[in-house]
Amino acid sequence: MPGLLVVISGICEVAGGAALLIRPLRRAAGWGLIALLIAVFPANIYMACHPDQIDLHIEPWLLWLRLPLQAVLVGWVWFAAIKNDREQKFNN
Repeated sequence: MPGLLVVISGICEVAGGAALLIRPLRRAAGWGLIALLIAVFPANIYMACHPDQIDLHIEPWLLWLRLPLQAVLVGWVWFAAIKNDREQKFNN
């Protein structure tokens, strides 16, 4: 049921993003978002390799562009949620 998985992952993304705003939850939210980005990566590879099998009206090159973007997002989440949180604990 791919549609259900898309909805669930979307809800998790929104919840994780909101949890980043709450300092006590920030670190856990960061690790959760990183895990989610890694978990959906195989599906994104599949979509890039088989754009004819999905019902989206997106240029195939955009599907390929999304793949390295996920590494950037993982780094961004790590920096914002984990590295900065750790540094702030040591500075306080």
